[in-house]
Amino acid sequence: MSKDTATLPRSTWLLLATLTLGWGMNWPMIKMAVTDIPIWTFRALCTLVGAAGIFAIARFGGHSLRVPRAEWKLILLMSVFNVTLWNVLVTYGIRMMPAGRSAILAYTMPLWTVLFSSVFLNETLTRRRLLGVGLGMSGLALLLGDSLVAIGGAPGGAILIVTAAMTWSFGTMLMKKYPLSVPTTVFTGWNLLLGGIPIAIGALIMDPPHWKPIGMPAAIGLTYNLIVAFILCHWVWFKIVTLAPAGVSALGTLMIPCVAIFSGMLILGERPGWTDFSALGLIVAALATVLIPPRRQESPSPSR
Repeated sequence: MSKDTATLPRSTWLLLATLTLGWGMNWPMIKMAVTDIPIWTFRALCTLVGAAGIFAIARFGGHSLRVPRAEWKLILLMSVFNVTLWNVLVTYGIRMMPAGRSAILAYTMPLWTVLFSSVFLNETLTRRRLLGVGLGMSGLALLLGDSLVAIGGAPGGAILIVTAAMTWSFGTMLMKKYPLSVPTTVFTGWNLLLGGIPIAIGALIMDPPHWKPIGMPAAIGLTYNLIVAFILCHWVWFKIVTLAPAGVSALGTLMIPCVAIFSGMLILGERPGWTDFSALGLIVAALATVLIPPRRQESPSPSR
């Protein structure tokens, strides 16, 4: 890992770009998929097929799928936060709100991750990191300004998605607090499998026993989720977290809601306004605080 823990290591930049595009475009894809596919069934397919794909990558890379006995409880706990709760809460929430606005709420994750990391990991709240949080959250708040009425009309959706953001962030913090000995691919596969089993059980209980025929948009959304969002992007995310501090890696994802906004425009016909472009500038500035190394080692915030 880079000695400079205030910025993202250069080795993660390409990974971050892949993650940004992959997960950013996934928000309208989720919206498309759940128009015809029951929520629990959709997420069960995503997690279980994603697990199979990640395991295949691990085996292709020559990794054993064995996990030390002492680490099973940790992987199970992380899977509950990063997979089970996140996927169910987000998918229910996105059905109640536009895809772009849902992504904006979900990516309050950096705020929660920085706070959790400060409390539980004793990660220093440097001035640059606080500046990054402030700029990024200002951009998200600006985007939220136009959707206050919509959120007021569907508070349940907003609460579900913000809660999902908190669960993901807490799971990310656990990954840094309790590092595991297994390779990233192996951990990701077990994370998806163990987190997906409760969702599959929920599908058997909650969803109707017979599917209606699904249209082409739902089929495209499902396929994208299976291959890109769950196999490729999950592996990339956990790889980034192993290479960078939790708070910094979360800040690096702030471009994802911007990609979600514009992909929603292209795919679902949503139209961004001046607030979207202003927020984009703020979020790019936030990214600069973690991507551009400082000229000298900065001191911690006086508040610490």
